[in-house]
Amino acid sequence: MKKLLLTVLCIYIISGIAISQTNTPSYINPYPKTIAVTGSAEMEIIPDEIFVQVDLREYEKKGGHKIDIETIKDKFLNACKATGIPDTSISIASYQGMDRLYWLYKKRKTPDMTSTISYQVKFSNTKAIESLIEKLDDEATQHFFIARISHSRMDEFRMLLKIQAAKAARDKAGYLAEAIGEKVGEAISIREPLEKTEMPFQNFDLASNTLMRKQVNAGESFEKGEGTDFKKIKIKFEISTVFALK
Repeated sequence: MKKLLLTVLCIYIISGIAISQTNTPSYINPYPKTIAVTGSAEMEIIPDEIFVQVDLREYEKKGGHKIDIETIKDKFLNACKATGIPDTSISIASYQGMDRLYWLYKKRKTPDMTSTISYQVKFSNTKAIESLIEKLDDEATQHFFIARISHSRMDEFRMLLKIQAAKAARDKAGYLAEAIGEKVGEAISIREPLEKTEMPFQNFDLASNTLMRKQVNAGESFEKGEGTDFKKIKIKFEISTVFALK
């Protein structure tokens, strides 16, 4: 009797599971056919923001007279003002002290450290850079170089390129689908990869108050002018999208 009841119970459980599975609808993919494409857009722009770093240091004139950092700072800021650079375009990048000749000066009763200060100055063209260089103190100027370049409308350009890349992806999906007799439906996903930006590399050094251009590529020539001696910044965006086919 117990065996009979156990058998009936097992049959009941198995039947219930089968009915449950029958009543559960199977998953239906709403997009059985899709097309994945990548659209791209790029542009070249002439930089109108040139960030220059100027490293200044204290120094001693012949006879041991020291030109302190405050004097050097005042002279530099006056040179910037004479060049027409607004205060908002000048910022302090770093400020430090160092003892370059420790072993020589360690026996002095009153050892003195050398103070250094670094400024970052924003220019809109290289003509203004050359004008400032002519006014700099050669002894105080330790380094002078282009830190980075950009454009004042960079965010606007990025947004424009993303829109163009998305439209290019849609167009590509359209003609590829048409080639096989299909039509493009709604967008299923849009993925934005990293930006691809090619920055021109220019290494500017200060030598005898003259802006010396060091071409990266042999035979590359530049002419003086407002921004003409910079290569263009190349910006490129790629947008990966998946569309449904209908």
